[in-house]
Formats: sequence, structure tokens, C-alpha cells
Amino acid sequence: MSHSFHTELSRIWQISVDLYRRGNNRAEDFPIANELPILSGWGLNKMDVFDYVEDWCLHEEPDLITFVLVHYERWNFFVHEQMSELSSKRLDPSSLPPKTEDAAGIIWLPRILPKARAKLRGELPPSVMYGCGGDRHFFRSNNIHPAEFLRVVRQWRDNDQAIIQWVLDRQNSSLH
Repeated sequence: MSHSFHTELSRIWQISVDLYRRGNNRAEDFPIANELPILSGWGLNKMDVFDYVEDWCLHEEPDLITFVLVHYERWNFFVHEQMSELSSKRLDPSSLPPKTEDAAGIIWLPRILPKARAKLRGELPPSVMYGCGGDRHFFRSNNIHPAEFLRVVRQWRDNDQAIIQWVLDRQNSSLH
């Protein structure tokens, strides 16, 4: 990553917010083709930008800083774990646990785990967003930042029990 990752990603965000507010609100033809080579070099795609920009314009969250931090985690995984090779796999949305399923009494946790793993690997389909409204409710309820959760998932990989315990510990900590 260059020293200008955050400024370039912020620039792309602002361009995209302006485009969305001017009526470019369809993901399929969102006009950021000039930015796609930069995004691709970071392991990102148009939906990574569009989803966050759309939710910002409609709900004023997640904000720019969250957008940058989440995508920094994706970039870090892309470079260090995937050796800058994009994955050809995509998460099957029908494989996601129901929104009401819980783990250790924590609703949404079983659903967000595969979404976080897919976000790290760049395998989210266009119909699934890491950081959607349900995810944001989970993060707020458990005092977890979306980028922090990606780091925890990266650290513990497929060890769901360790991640569940981390969330439980967070709930019981003074950080909450």
C-alpha cells in the first residue's frame, strides 16, 4: 500500500458520494470505471464502494473513516494472505444463517461470521454487504468496530468458538 491509500480511497469515496447524490443510484451502472484499476489493485471492487456510499447517503452511516478502516483490513488480507491474487469464489447468500440465529445468545453472530470471512477474501456477492444495517446493529450492540471485527476474524480464522468468546468477553469488558 502506498502512503496515499487513505487519501486515494477518500477521494474515490467523495467522488462516489457526489455521483450518488446526483442520481447515480444503481450499482449496475455506477460510473466509477476510471477508479476500478486502483480499487482492483487493492483487492476491492465497485460494490465495496457503492454499498458504503449508498448507506452513507441514505442513512448517514457507515462514515468515511469506517469505510477506510474496513477496506484497509481487506487490502491487508489481500496483500499478505492472498498475495494480491483475487479470489474467484463467491459466498452463496442462501448459505447465510437466518438473521434471528444466535451463538451463545448473541443474535446475528452466526450470520456475520461468514460475511466477515467473505469480506476479507473479497468473496462477497453484489447482493451481500459487510456493514449493512443488521451488521451495524450487531456492532453497536456489542461495542465492536467493523474493522476490529475483521481483524479478530482474521486472527482466529475458522475458530468460531474463539471469536464467540472474544465477543462475549467484549460484552463483559469495561470497553462496552
